Amino acid sequence: MHGICTIANDRVYDQLVALLNSIEAILGTEMPVCVYPYDDRTERIAAEIARRPNVELYQNLDSIARWDGFARSAWDAHPTARERWRQIGSTSFYRSGSYRRYCAFDGPFERFLYMDADTLLMSSPEPIFNRLDESDWVVYDFQHRDPSHVYDLSSSKLAELFSRERIESEIFCAGFYASKQGLFGSDRRDWLIEQLSQGEAEVLYPMSVDQSLLNYMVMRSGIPSYNFALALSRTERTGNSVTSSHFEEKDGIVYDRSLRLTYLHYIGISSEVFTRLCAGENIDFPYRETFLHYRYLHEPDRRPKWTTKPKPYNTPPILAERLLRKLGLKL
Repeated sequence: MHGICTIANDRVYDQLVALLNSIEAILGTEMPVCVYPYDDRTERIAAEIARRPNVELYQNLDSIARWDGFARSAWDAHPTARERWRQIGSTSFYRSGSYRRYCAFDGPFERFLYMDADTLLMSSPEPIFNRLDESDWVVYDFQHRDPSHVYDLSSSKLAELFSRERIESEIFCAGFYASKQGLFGSDRRDWLIEQLSQGEAEVLYPMSVDQSLLNYMVMRSGIPSYNFALALSRTERTGNSVTSSHFEEKDGIVYDRSLRLTYLHYIGISSEVFTRLCAGENIDFPYRETFLHYRYLHEPDRRPKWTTKPKPYNTPPILAERLLRKLGLKL
């Protein structure tokens, strides 16, 4: 059995609705979806999930506690992570709920595709699931071009663990990947924590916590990663990030040079932007029309209507609020 999974709480309610609607639009209502709770703020998303018979909210507390503990042990071994988190105003374990995506290794699907809540499905993921016949790890992204958001490149130990060739070809984005149930059993988890505790934790990048640790888990375990972005020819592959300005929107689908995207990732756009937009504030951001299409796919009458000119999402007030929050001066 295979399915799609994501991680969410009420803070990303509007994004989750859009994601679920995009999956339904592309694959119908038969594709099972599992939502892993980022934290206990799940009242709104639980009500939404209850209306969708193919979607479930993960409730295996033992699994959640197991992966919470694993992540905490991994980062407790890092020499500077706590201090770096304190410098940005985080007095607790940084983005602790983000590791719950790892619950997919215990979850209901023998094969799964994980998608961040700030993504939208644009075409069938069948080629990705099919590739799992030959690979245990399948991705489709260009994160390998920027390893600085995965590993601490200043660490001397990094080159001891992974060659430059592996860094340039195996790194992946933790927002979209396919894998298999049971890939990280207790023995493998214990072994990874042992290696991290013996000094290898220094290679992790503390500001991209779940992505850094997951890359380490896969690469240190010697699990080959198949990346469609590297395997496909230049004329066959597409981009996926809203940071690309040349995509074209048409009828709820986004195209790259006339090629249909597999997924669209609203990376770098804060969840508060989506919340404010859906509350009626006329905020503009890349490929906003596509997001609105799926967010209000089943309730078009509730879609906001504006008569004023939209303002950019990255205006100084929003950036200022984000800074205040990092400094712990704004909830």
